[in-house]
Amino acid sequence: VQLVESGGGSVQPGGSLRLSCVVSGTTFSGFVVSWVRQGPRQDPREGLELVASLKINDNRPIYADSVKGRFTISRDDTWLRVYLQMNNLKPEDTATYYCRMIKGGEAYRGQGTQVTVSS
Repeated sequence: VQLVESGGGSVQPGGSLRLSCVVSGTTFSGFVVSWVRQGPRQDPREGLELVASLKINDNRPIYADSVKGRFTISRDDTWLRVYLQMNNLKPEDTATYYCRMIKGGEAYRGQGTQVTVSS
């Protein structure tokens, strides 16, 4: 199973980015797909921050309070892609963003894509 993220970059506050995650080697069936992030001020011992999550069999997204109303998670079942549309970006959104899939004892994560928000 392989997850490959793309779409990161540097933007000014208020800007937008769309992250993509290409999944191969499995299907979405039974998985919870998520975007998580590791920011420069986060303690690595606390683990990755959950940004947005989507159960494949329950199409109701869950968002961190800090991104509600600004970020949207979606998926394409045909092409096995997961997206994160990020609008009105803030400096505190600066982080490495990872695509993650979890099902039972299985867990997969990509290498990440860097998002930097600064003026």
